[in-house]
Amino acid sequence: MEEIKEITTEELQKKIEAGENLELVDVREDDEVQFGMIEGAKHIRMNTIPDNLDYFDKSKEYIFICRSGRRSINVCHYMHDQGFKVRNMTGGMMNWDGEVIVK
Repeated sequence: MEEIKEITTEELQKKIEAGENLELVDVREDDEVQFGMIEGAKHIRMNTIPDNLDYFDKSKEYIFICRSGRRSINVCHYMHDQGFKVRNMTGGMMNWDGEVIVK
């Protein structure tokens, strides 16, 4: 299996603070995101990713987020196999200590 690029929560926080235009996708379940998501993240549940492939653009890199980093790495492997540029946020929201927005 090919190595998937990763980004730590600290690295992501710095990129957000620097105002970088990032494509964040939170793949947690509905009941998990009600406690907060990283601002700007798009919520697409893991099991609906295959049905939402037309949302993604192969010219962009997507950072996938879940609770611990385990589901998002699986999504990264799937999306990479579909020809997308991906990065996994290691440690997931359990390691995130930046701002969150509650929808």
